[in-house]
Order: sequence, then C-alpha cells, then structure tokens
Amino acid sequence: MSNKRFRAYRVERGAQEQYTRGIQTLSIDDLPAGDVLVRVHYSSLNYKDALSASGAKGITRDYPHTPGIDCAGIVEESTSSNWQVGDEVIVTGYDLGMNTAGGFAGYVRVPAEWVLRCPKGLTLRQAMICGTAGFTAALCIQALEERGVHPGGGEVLVTGASGGVGSVAVSLLNVRGYRVVAATGKRDAMDWLRGLGADEVIPREALIDHSARPLLKARWMAAVDTVGGEILATTLKAMVYQGAVSCCGMVASAELHTTVFPFILRAVSLLGVDSQNAPRKLRELIWAKLAGDWQGERFEAIATEITLDQVGEHLERLLSGQVRGRILLNPRA
Repeated sequence: MSNKRFRAYRVERGAQEQYTRGIQTLSIDDLPAGDVLVRVHYSSLNYKDALSASGAKGITRDYPHTPGIDCAGIVEESTSSNWQVGDEVIVTGYDLGMNTAGGFAGYVRVPAEWVLRCPKGLTLRQAMICGTAGFTAALCIQALEERGVHPGGGEVLVTGASGGVGSVAVSLLNVRGYRVVAATGKRDAMDWLRGLGADEVIPREALIDHSARPLLKARWMAAVDTVGGEILATTLKAMVYQGAVSCCGMVASAELHTTVFPFILRAVSLLGVDSQNAPRKLRELIWAKLAGDWQGERFEAIATEITLDQVGEHLERLLSGQVRGRILLNPRA
C-alpha cells in the first residue's frame, strides 16, 4: 500500500510568506502516522480551509499542507480493533486539515479516536453535504433545544443564512417545524432560501442597529448566529424573554460590543458552539439525528459538487463571500 499514489490539493509556503497552491501526486508514505487509513470518497469546503490555504495565522503552522477539515470514506487499513477494512466512516474536526493532512486528497491517515462510523440512513455523499458546516448547524439547534427552545414558540433567526452553516440550519429548522427567518447579504439568494424552508428572508442590513439603545423590540425566540460582530449584538437586543442564541461563527467580526441588559433584563442565553472538539457521545448523537428524522429533504439543493482541480477557485470564492450553500468535493473525479 505504501507505493500507492494519489492526488492531493497542496499548499506551499515560500519566501516572504508567499503561498502557492495546486495539485500534487503523493504516496501513502507521505501521510502522517496514524491508526486508520481512509480512502476519501468525499470532503467539503469550509471557511477554515480557505484560511488554511491562504496562510491565515492560527490555522496551520507547517507547510506544505493538505487542507480539508472533514471527509467521509472507506477504511483501507487499520491497526485499531475498533475499525475494520471496508467500514464506512466520517472524520471531522480535531486537527484534520489544520496541521494534519486533510480531506482534499485521495487518502487520509488519522488516529482511531478521530474516526466515527457513518450511521445507517446516511450515505457518504450525504454525510459530506452536511460535513463540518452541517454538523455545526445541528449542534447549534441541539444547544437551543437543550435550552428549552421548541417549535411553535416563536420565530428563529438564522444569520449568514446563505452560507454553509446557515443554509443547513435553515433546512434543519424547517424540518423540525420551526418558523424560520433567514438573513442574508445576497439578494439573489432570497428565493433560494425560501426553497430551503425559510418562512421569511430579510437583508442582513435589517440586523444592524446603530442606535445606542441597549434593547430593541423583542422579536426572536431563538437564533443561530454564524457571523458575529454587529449582527450578533443587534440580535441579542431583539431577543424575547428567555430567548437563546447559539453562536458558532465570526466571519463578520470576532468582536462583540454589547451590554448586559439582554442577559439580566430578558434572561437571554448566549450559547457558544464548537464542532472541532465536540465529545464523541455528542458527535454520535448529532450524526444519528442527521441520519434520522433531522435529515433534510433539501440537502441536495444546498450542494454543488466539484473536483480537486476546481478547489482553488472555490476557496477564493469562499474568502470573498461568493459561495452559496455547500461545496462538496469528490477527489476521485
């Protein structure tokens, strides 16, 4: 197996922090040490992959590097008794695609504890249409429901709704029976979001309040926030009493300028959501739900499938905010 060759999307760092990207042919011996060798059937493009490929600080330390923070495939070799050749598996989070060679390749080799069985009811392709973004969206909804949010209680806002996490969140919330209001900066995505299950679509500008008021008219029972910054601050001001916001992104800004009033006068909860280091039991629970009654009938409408040769252009589009929905990578095509 060590002589087996495969294609990978590689990023190299040159002088003066210049980064070059392209397709290279590697061998299995080029992969890092690990317990489980997985032949990648699908991966997906996420914002963190675009940051890694452009040399953003705090994502990837060492280059050359293969991005791809998730993948789904079939086990080809294993030194772990937990995994057998032929098992269909999912790998998301941990260090995959950050400082460990990731899913933008024909193979990955990872520690056994990073590997999760692909649940029955979910194909490898469907698993990566969800991918890290869909897994994160489901974690956000799980956090809200654990806080007591339930269908029929009011409106749920999704910010950054045309992005990967946001679009899956809109679809999943609709499947769950919620009234969904989607906010987007893409005017041409409004009808598309209604097709995913949004009951109402509003421009993101409607969620930026420039007044000095600490509270706004209460509207949102709950929110899934993927952008942070001013939009999150305004969302918090407009929550109903005992409303809850699950926060998982910062593409607008990592800074949050607000007051304590939403928290102490309306008992609002701000719930942080992390998918990278989620514990195994929670991962299994969420993937089982995504394979079961949470499975969105509209997942295919969210996905655009690409090949390794198209990765570069789509990463650039991710960075410039031009991507709608999920980008599914088939490295075998």
